[in-house]
Order: sequence, then C-alpha cells, then structure tokens
Amino acid sequence: MAAAVSPPMLRLHHHRCCRRLLPNSSSPRRCAAYAAGSSRGPRYSISSRRLPRSTASPSAPEAAAAEATEEASAQDDKGEERVVLPTNESSDRLLRIRHTCAHVMAMAVQKLFPNSKVTIGPWIDNGFYYDFDMEPLTDKDLKKIKKEMDRIIRKNLPLVREEVSREEAQKRIEALNEPYKLEILEGIKEEPITIYHIGEEWWDLCAGPHVESTGKINRRAVELESVAGAYWRGDENNQMLQRIYGTAWETEDQLKAYIHFKEEAKRRDHRRLGQDLDLFSIQEDAGGGLVFWHPKGAIIRHILEDSWKQIHLQHGYDLLYTPHVAKAELWKVSGHIDFYKENMYNQMDVEDELYQLRPMNCPYHILVYKRKLHSYRDFPIRVAELGTVYRYELSGSLHGLFRVRGFTQDDAHIFCLEDQIKDEIRGVLDLTEQILGQFGFRYYEINLSTRPEKSVGSDDIWEKATLALKDALDDKGWEYKVDEGGGAFYGPKIDLKIEDALGRKWQCSTVQVDFNLPERFDITYVDSNTEKKRPIMIHRAVLGSLERFFGVLIEHYAGDFPLWLAPTQARILPVTDNELQYCNEVASELKSRGIRAEVCHGERLPKLIRNAEMQKVPLMAVVGPKEVQAKTLTIRSRHNVEIGTMAVDEFVSRIQLAAVNKCSSL
Repeated sequence: MAAAVSPPMLRLHHHRCCRRLLPNSSSPRRCAAYAAGSSRGPRYSISSRRLPRSTASPSAPEAAAAEATEEASAQDDKGEERVVLPTNESSDRLLRIRHTCAHVMAMAVQKLFPNSKVTIGPWIDNGFYYDFDMEPLTDKDLKKIKKEMDRIIRKNLPLVREEVSREEAQKRIEALNEPYKLEILEGIKEEPITIYHIGEEWWDLCAGPHVESTGKINRRAVELESVAGAYWRGDENNQMLQRIYGTAWETEDQLKAYIHFKEEAKRRDHRRLGQDLDLFSIQEDAGGGLVFWHPKGAIIRHILEDSWKQIHLQHGYDLLYTPHVAKAELWKVSGHIDFYKENMYNQMDVEDELYQLRPMNCPYHILVYKRKLHSYRDFPIRVAELGTVYRYELSGSLHGLFRVRGFTQDDAHIFCLEDQIKDEIRGVLDLTEQILGQFGFRYYEINLSTRPEKSVGSDDIWEKATLALKDALDDKGWEYKVDEGGGAFYGPKIDLKIEDALGRKWQCSTVQVDFNLPERFDITYVDSNTEKKRPIMIHRAVLGSLERFFGVLIEHYAGDFPLWLAPTQARILPVTDNELQYCNEVASELKSRGIRAEVCHGERLPKLIRNAEMQKVPLMAVVGPKEVQAKTLTIRSRHNVEIGTMAVDEFVSRIQLAAVNKCSSL
C-alpha cells in the first residue's frame, strides 16, 4: 500500500516565469486549508467549506464535548468573531497578491544584489518563495529586502502584461544573462510567451495572474520568513540556490492571526514534544529516519495497534504477519523494480540470490492469497497487517516522524467479485470513520480520483469500479470532489484527509481499486461455471503509517493525550513520605486492574503537581494522612480542576469507563 508519508508542507504551484521573470501556474491546485483555535492569541479559521461526516462515531460524551468546543471556538474569549484566513483557492485576490509579492521580492533582491540570478518563484499555501543563485543570505539581508519591497509597493507601480514571440523572449533573457530563465523558456510549449512588467523597472516571464499594481498589496500584511537552501530542479547534482520564503495576506489582522498560528504550530511540534515527553527519538548513531519508540511512546503504539486489530477482526479481516525481505524476483513481478526503484534500497546477496527490503506489503498478501485455489463462494477475502516497510529517502528530506526511512503501514487488501466492490468500499468507509473517530477527527476532505489517460484494465471494469466508489460515498452521505484523471494507472481511488486541531489537513486514509497486480501475479478463482476468473483487488489504509499518524496525534493533542490514550493515566502523589507505602499499594492495585499508574515522591507537593502537569499526566491522586486513614484518593486533573475525593474502586471504575468510551477525562 503506497500511503503518503510526507507532511502536509508547502505545495508549490509551478509557474513558468523568467527574470524580471517568474514562474506562474496556469491552474493552481487546491491549497491546504489551515486554521487555529488556541486559547491564546487571536482566534481564526479558514474560509474553505468543511466536509461533514455522517453520524458521529465518537462516544456520546466525546461527541458532546467536541460540539461544545466547536461552538465555543466560533468566538473568542470576549465574544468576538474569529479572523477568517482565506486560502489561495477561496480568494483569487489573495493568490494574485502572493504571486505579485514573489515578483516584487525578486525585483528587490536584484536591486540590492545585482549579480543574483533568478530562477522560479511560485505562490504556495501560505505565501510565496523565490529561488536565487547568489551568495548565502542572512537575516539582516532579509530586513533589507523587505524594506526595498516596501518601497516598491509604495510606488504603486503598474503590472503590465506583454505578449512576445519565443525568439523575442529568448533575446531579452540572453541580454540579461539569466541562464535559469532560458532553461525555463525551453520548457514552455505554448505560445505566445507572456511577460509581466513591474512599471518600467523590472520584468518576468510569467503567465499571471497578478494584482493591477504594487499598491494593491498591503505591505503591513507581508513578511519575509526564512532562507533555505534548495537545489535547482530539486536535483542534488545541480547548483544549490538560496530560497527566500515569504507570507502575504489581504489584511494585517490576517497576518497577525497567521503568525499566531505558526507560534501555536511550533508549540505543538511533535519533534520537540517527543523529546520533552520522552516519547520517541531518532538516534543518529543508528541512522537518520529510523524511529526509536521509547516506553511512553511504545505504550501508546500498543494501544493503537490493539484497538486497530480488534476493530479489524470485528469487521471480518484476517490478520497477517509477513517477512521484511523477499527475493528480488518478487519485486520484478510486482513491477516495483521497474517503476519504484528510486524509492527502494539496494539489493543484498544471499547465497547467490538477490533479496530486497520490502517497500510495500501488497505482493506478500497476494502470495498468501495464491497459496490455495479459491472459489467464488470464498469472497470477499479481507486480510490486514501492520507491516513495516522501508523507503529510500535522502537525508535532507527526512522530517521527524513525518518522513522516515522505515515505518509501519496499517495495510489491508480485499479480494472480491465485481458486484461486491461497492459494499466492500462502503465497509472500508465505515471502518475508517470508526477508527478515526476514536481520536476526535470529525471533519474530512475527500477526493475521488478517476481514470488517467494511461491505464490498465477494460473500459467496462473502470466504469463499474468508479461507479462503485461514487455510490459508496453517496450512500455514506459524505461530500467529495472528483479529480478527473487523477487516479492511479491501475484503478480509481478515494483519498481522505483529516483535519486537526489547527485546521491543517493530513493525508491518511486511501482506498484504491487495483486491476494491475491481479494480472501480474495471475491470481484467479473458480466461478459458478467452474471457469477461472480474475478477482478484484482493493488496497486500503486508514492511518497511513503508525509513525506519521503518531506525529499527527502529538500535534493534534499538543502532547496532551486523552485519558484513554495517555501513556500514564494517573500519577499518585504523597504529601510526605509517610504516605508512600499506601501510595505504592494503590499503584499496585491500579496496575493490576489495567490502569497505567505510577508513584512520584521526593519533592514538595506543589513541585510534584507541577511536574505531573508539565509531563501532561491527565490525573493526579494526592494522598495525605486523611486519605490514608479513609482509604481514599483526592483527584485533580492536569488542568487544575479538583475532581474530588473518592475510594480507589470508584477511581478505577471511572477511568475504566472513560477508556471504554474513549473519553479525554473523567
């Protein structure tokens, strides 16, 4: 299963630009919609429409809490409405502003650094960037560039579109000695070639669109954010360039809200929280992109895996465990060596036979299917595995848990008949809702991708499969967008993104119909007429990968895991060491009844409470002389809420009930 493992970072909208040239996208793709609802700073949301789920799958208490939170977050603490952050998709004006800002920045850079060479400068989800061939830049340089941009904006220079022939464009580019732009020009197939001028001072090869003049940009709503290295054309063998990132908005309030969002995202960064809470690490002595799950992270993974397995068994799946390596020949049959080799590690020689670390689990599940002859009466056949796979990634692309070299996919494959596709897809959607609902994910963005120009399979089966996917989504009552021609060459697919607490969209779940691998592996079944037929194969993943999903959860919860998922559910705190024996007895009792509890002592009580709060332990049981005498516990939450005094049995029962109902607190 080829689940996405990269974070929802910037998506660049390629332009075709040149100096005084800049790339410009002819049809911008959908931008990720970002939002935030922190209790501190300005509240804001996105203007994009949320795609509703059907009936809530979280427990009733969780659903009620989520609804209350949603209603509360519609206003800030003073009852004022939130700042709405538009996206490039929802606001054509914003897209034009960002595109023009890229031009203005390039103009400013070349005014300040005349020897710099320009390359491409697209708009992106939250702003824009431009790549320059020049000496490394500093933060001080960014301030100078921003001041020059402000001067250009204040001049209110018009942006004028000009159409020229290819020969004229080439002549002008060569006169400016802009080699990268010349290469971009060579890649532009359509004519005429269009140029955008900023006044009479600077121009860029560009398809637009732009604002009418630089004065249409609110300079107080623009900020240059950072500088990073980037290889020309993304190829490490090419020249290293200086990439300047900027953000631009329609109003100053939007910029302030976005800055707050960045601060909140930084506070939630899973890499920092993973270290602070001792959840996981990447040990450089072992190698980059290889995840070490620490005890606290491992217990969360255990809970995730256990819940995942139980739900799959309930939905009629059989669980599999398969090897991490296989003969290279297997990957030749599957087509991975021909089409996916750049993402695979080098083969290893084992007794004169070549073996390969697996990049995917699909061929293994097919081999399990092929172990015996199947009848049409056997279908559907559902198999699932938490299978670890290995993908080759350059060190520069690694990113915490979001992009790694070894990860565990929650992979499953369904073998079925043509007339079972719809029901099986609907079952996958129900299962997906059930699993994701446990974590409070209630809003999805769903895309249905249809047959591309190059594909395998007959027209009839493509039509049937695509209609089955549409019918399943319609039956589910979920809104979706159709991505015409966006399917894989081997079949149509459904992709589902979840929305986290900051409104960010994360690609997790995917359902893909496959007409290719059954053909390659020649898998068959015997139909009612005793003839051999080819079954339909469906790939699907819900979480995507455990590592990446864990990173999403850390940021979604800001490390403050709900009670049922927290690595330590309760910390028992003695007022003095005189109560330590009773605390240890209570801890033993809690552990014996499935509660994740620990005793902490040796500090003054306020310090013990503060430490528990810093480690985001949901519940603290304070024990003093009165509690020892009465055999009780005084319970408080990490959010400084006094829950009350209760017997140990009541405390255990309430935690167990919260765990069963997947509640965030007692």
